[in-house]
Amino acid sequence: MEDGHAMSYSLAVDIGGTFTDVVLRGENGALTVDKTLTTHDDLLVGFFRGVDRVLDKAGVSPGDVDGIVVHATTIVTNALIERKGAPTALIATKGFGDVLAIRNEHRYEMYDPQIEFAEPLISREFTFEVDERVLADGTVLRSVNRAEIETLAAALRKKGVVSVAICLINSFRNPANEQAVAAILKAAMPKLYLSLSSSIAPQIREYPRTSTTAINAYTQPITEPYLRALAVRLEEMKVPNKPLIMLSSGGIIGAEVASRNPVRMIESGPAAGALAATYYAERLGLDRLLSFDMGGTTAKACLIEDRKPLVASSFEIDRIYRFCEGSGMPLTVPSIDMIEIGAGGGSIASVDNLGLLKVGPRSAGSAPGPACYGHGGTEPTVTDADVVLGLLDADNFLGGSMPLDKPAAEAAIRQLGDKLGTDLAQTAGGIYRVVAETMAAAARTHATDRGVDHRGLPLLAFGGAGPVHACAVGELLQSTAVIFPPQASVLSAFGTLVTSVRFDLVRSALGELDSLDWREVDRLLTEMSEEGLHALAEAGADDVSMIYGADLRYFGQQNELTISFERDPREGRDIGMIRRNFEAAYLAQYGVNPSHVPVEIVSWRLTVRGPDIASQDADTLPREAGKPKAHRPVLLWPDAGQVAVYDRADLASGQLVEGPAIVEERETTIVIPPHWEASVNAIGCVVAKRRA
Repeated sequence: MEDGHAMSYSLAVDIGGTFTDVVLRGENGALTVDKTLTTHDDLLVGFFRGVDRVLDKAGVSPGDVDGIVVHATTIVTNALIERKGAPTALIATKGFGDVLAIRNEHRYEMYDPQIEFAEPLISREFTFEVDERVLADGTVLRSVNRAEIETLAAALRKKGVVSVAICLINSFRNPANEQAVAAILKAAMPKLYLSLSSSIAPQIREYPRTSTTAINAYTQPITEPYLRALAVRLEEMKVPNKPLIMLSSGGIIGAEVASRNPVRMIESGPAAGALAATYYAERLGLDRLLSFDMGGTTAKACLIEDRKPLVASSFEIDRIYRFCEGSGMPLTVPSIDMIEIGAGGGSIASVDNLGLLKVGPRSAGSAPGPACYGHGGTEPTVTDADVVLGLLDADNFLGGSMPLDKPAAEAAIRQLGDKLGTDLAQTAGGIYRVVAETMAAAARTHATDRGVDHRGLPLLAFGGAGPVHACAVGELLQSTAVIFPPQASVLSAFGTLVTSVRFDLVRSALGELDSLDWREVDRLLTEMSEEGLHALAEAGADDVSMIYGADLRYFGQQNELTISFERDPREGRDIGMIRRNFEAAYLAQYGVNPSHVPVEIVSWRLTVRGPDIASQDADTLPREAGKPKAHRPVLLWPDAGQVAVYDRADLASGQLVEGPAIVEERETTIVIPPHWEASVNAIGCVVAKRRA
């Protein structure tokens, strides 16, 4: 820098199902990015390949990366889907050993006689029962017998068990018996990984609590060595700071805390994308928008309301049917409320049982990948269709560093067309339209279920494939605008750099609002605040704030709403504030308030977060309007003739681009259809709108 001050840099790496994205950000806002194929056999190979490339591009040494280093990863999701974890056992209260098999008796398809569920993560063979009992009010009726646990430890050792989930009945009210079991096991087997439900998911409802704890136990022997190896490699490279890990709740935390709570990392990459969307909502002055993240494997959408993403208290993983709620394994950890709304670039197109075109849910991933990757894939994918249509330039994919095999894409699409009785252009165009219709329909349902009117919401499009398909989706959703932020292809990685350190906690304590035990409330909130402060201290944050909330419902209901409060509810013991916030949220969700019914609090919530991350944009926009660098035909628009192709780096602030047009950058391509026009705003976003 001109004043002699060495530039400070921050680094983010987001490992997705197909690509690993790397973003290096200077303190002046300048970004250097790279995208490399994910190496599923060893994720760290792709991680450090991308890091080496981006440092080389920027001419920066690892020691210059003295800002934060943030990582979002699919390692937990991969472990659950592949079921390649180490031998894991479950310890349950006597008489409750079948909880994972019985589930909660919910049928996601009521009238399907052949209904299927995901296999329990821990089999009955590896489930052990102990004779203990804690009552619903937390009273210990029967304590743990040391001799019984020592005998159990011998059985675990004989079976080669590496990790144990301890989930005893009512332990969310009193963890004493779980802690006693853990202490005896640790003394007998010091290297054993232990996950206690009273620590991982201290919430009411036995099956979701057990499922969450089992998932944590199953993945901890994978994630802890992985994150330890990551930290060691970064230290060997002389990177000054320890890595921070992106959580599914929308915050970052130290690797040590994350390694003990891998269940919180499952949706880390998509969560980062939603946070990037909130960043741009603030920058653009938009109170509401819909984020649209389409990568190589899946596409996800998230509603941004009041410039914040919606947060859910639970979600599912490893569904038998991808879009069918209830067919997977539940997790009761806070997560950004997203919906998987369709296919990614690698999703495979096929003919269904009715002879109709179907896209997804199967994906070619990064290996073998789409046919056009030339890595042995032969099935037609969305990316193959985009290449055949002329939306993607086969010779300029990833800036020409990864040329695509267009003849292979055409052969794969023709093979599908022969089954459908359609020609090459019709088949590829059909794939493009089916993807858009599927994603738009899912986004409408997601918004409606949450009481949100999606019509007129601007769409923020990112991910490697998002900008290619966003205008088609936006038109179906009646979006007022489709926004393509700078570096859209790696925006999820960028999102990890603009979010603060954060840790979300929850404790169940069922009781009527009008007769709250405020001493118990104070105990729970104090306990949570101490745990949160300790977690943030490990991440290096000292200036923290706290956000209080609760899960509430009307008496007699099964489901609750999660509500946030403006201040600590212990101040003045303000029951009125709690009731007002709940009734307002309930009315917005359901359109009615049964105000004569008593209100219950099910759980208390606390978010502990560090200060906002300061950011700065680099002024890189040219002053003169860019001209098309080429023209090419696009089969999707046969009447358009030769379509103008622009380089995004050439577009000036305020420049107007008339559709049809294609705007290329190294990592992605923006498609502007006929009857649309796009302009470039002052911060470099390309904003597309339908012409009046």
